[in-house]
Amino acid sequence: MIRRIAFLSVHTSPLAPMGGNKTGGMNVYIRELAQELGQRGFHIDIFTRRSDQSEPDVDRRIGPNVNVIYIKAGPITPLTPDEHFPYLSEFTAHVMAYAMRHNVQYDVIYSHYWLSGWVAAKLKETWGTPFLQMFHTLGYMKERIRSTKQVMPNQRIETEMHIVEWADRIIAATPAEQAQLLWLYRSRRKKIEIIPPGVNIERFHPVGMQAAREKLGMAKDKQLLLFVGRVERLKRIDTVLRALADLGERDSDILQRLCFMVVGGDPHDADNDEMSCLQRMTDQLNLRSYVCFAGAREQDVLPLYYSAATVVLMPSDYESFGMVALEAMASGTPVIASEVGGLAFLVKDGETGFLVPTKSPERIAERIRDLVVNPEKREKMGEQASHLAQSYAWNQIADRLLDSFNTIVKRGAAGES
Repeated sequence: MIRRIAFLSVHTSPLAPMGGNKTGGMNVYIRELAQELGQRGFHIDIFTRRSDQSEPDVDRRIGPNVNVIYIKAGPITPLTPDEHFPYLSEFTAHVMAYAMRHNVQYDVIYSHYWLSGWVAAKLKETWGTPFLQMFHTLGYMKERIRSTKQVMPNQRIETEMHIVEWADRIIAATPAEQAQLLWLYRSRRKKIEIIPPGVNIERFHPVGMQAAREKLGMAKDKQLLLFVGRVERLKRIDTVLRALADLGERDSDILQRLCFMVVGGDPHDADNDEMSCLQRMTDQLNLRSYVCFAGAREQDVLPLYYSAATVVLMPSDYESFGMVALEAMASGTPVIASEVGGLAFLVKDGETGFLVPTKSPERIAERIRDLVVNPEKREKMGEQASHLAQSYAWNQIADRLLDSFNTIVKRGAAGES
């Protein structure tokens, strides 16, 4: 029977402040799942690389039975994901040393992202402990949508190809990700199980638009368009700015009623090229009166922003799932999203929001206008979105994952491959 589980999240801590360069849905996923399992009495150790001197050896803030363990590997400074690779052997050695020092044995390993998958495979070689892998994003998919192909090192894709073979089971968030693993990575179908991320429905639930706006001090006469996430080119926030400019040309009265808020990143970070580019574009399109770069917000206050919004916008070029869309839907807010990856699976077009082609500001403008001038439609979509999100509650998702964990452990005990 499973009692102790090792989570691996090498390149980012589940306790990292949200809205940073490399914090997002994966951080939320690991934190929320660990909390759910910890409350059930499972012992969860989350191993992540130390990137700051202020980080403790062990942090127990997530909840009972959950430890976030910071491992020394490489310089104690923030690194890009790819810069972690040379230090994976050191990371692995220190995880082994921790387990030996504390005399703990893990029943199963759950690794997240390709870097963690490499570590999980090495731990499996030494411990004999089976591991499940969730990639969250796939290198091949990011490579296919980039204009400069050399940005994505082949090292990542090659490692992902190996992990697909090494892992005892691969957790795919959606049927689209399963198809990508089969098509691009030649994974064995029986090794993949589709289990989507969950959402904390106690935190994310409808609050009431006006009540939320009052708590946030927002103007009552404005319709809030909301983006939440990392500020990077992949997210295509520029498409929303072009959509607003299109609205201004076609129906200036509608534009006057709107406020587009970007929650994420640091608007004063001169090193974030995408943030600087978006701010310049805002000025060039004469949208400064309608756009607010609010910076990052903690998870605890995000429900108010979602509930205050007329619609949440996700115009990304690629999303493996789209945790923001799920949180918005749970909060009773419809989503306008690109018809890509997990978003095409999660958002039900015409029911819980709208799906649009990528890089299509005209279509986004049309859909924004539709929801602004038809509040009844917006309200109905919000209700349907909230209802759909109930099936993603973390207690249900955790049950499915535990079944998968137990299946793999039993199979290993029986000597099956």
